[in-house]
Amino acid sequence: MSTLPVIAAVDGSPDSDRALRWAAGEAGRRGVPLEVVHIWPYVTKMQPVTPDAVVPVSVPTEDEDPVLNAARQLLESLPDGPPELRRRTIGGDPGHDLPELGAQAALLVLGSRGRGGFASLLLGSNGLACAARAASPVVVVPRPADETDEAAEERAEGAGGDGRPYGRIALGLAPSPEANAATGYAFEAAARSGAVLQVVSGYPEPVTLASAYEFVLPYERETAEFAASLKHEVSAHLAPHRERHPEVEVEVRAEPGDAAGQLVDASQAADLVVVARRRRRLTIGHHLGSVAHAVLLHSACPVAVVPDSD
Repeated sequence: MSTLPVIAAVDGSPDSDRALRWAAGEAGRRGVPLEVVHIWPYVTKMQPVTPDAVVPVSVPTEDEDPVLNAARQLLESLPDGPPELRRRTIGGDPGHDLPELGAQAALLVLGSRGRGGFASLLLGSNGLACAARAASPVVVVPRPADETDEAAEERAEGAGGDGRPYGRIALGLAPSPEANAATGYAFEAAARSGAVLQVVSGYPEPVTLASAYEFVLPYERETAEFAASLKHEVSAHLAPHRERHPEVEVEVRAEPGDAAGQLVDASQAADLVVVARRRRRLTIGHHLGSVAHAVLLHSACPVAVVPDSD
């Protein structure tokens, strides 16, 4: 079992506080330290051309950082906290440095939006950068739709501090060896929390343009065969994970339709949605798949993006 910490990235915003509560609960369930990190975004790492070219700005210590002090106070108000709390202030660029924290974490947690950007944005640039590039799984905690900050806090506190009232985790699954990491993560999360695991596999329904009756039976037969094949692949993919976690109750939903849309629907009554971050071949840099991107934008509950298996 990993002893790496759960790292929560904070900036003092309401969305950051929401993510911090979630991270504290997760660290407690895992029995690992919670490390709260604030990247002080006002310090350049560039060396000045001349001594007078840049006015140096000092990074506050952990005890002097007002964001970390506010985070500590919030954690002290929770009924159950992590087994160990660490705090760290870093001077740098959040868009660059936040994803790098994944190499030091069992899990990286942040809010869907921070202090920067526009309030109407569904997902901030830092959330996208971490989900696309971090070496560890990343959980992005959204703001509940049409909910004030005060109402969101009351909802989280009523669910035990980290917003888990449903006892259900949804896993978006396209069966393949690369999906093993996300599947394993979902089973372990369900085992830790005692949640039901709902496996969602969507597939495009074949469409026929012909209206003649003779095309109807082949179309229906093809659809049924495709659905049966997918369900078989899903069962085979899940089998070793079920053997490792026989205590986890699993529900499988393999239905025609858009996978992202089905996961967003499932998020309305789930505590967590788990999706794989798939590697795109023959491209430069790191990218999110279309399903992961859409779910991050529209999920009603926290989303875990898990890097695919090597």
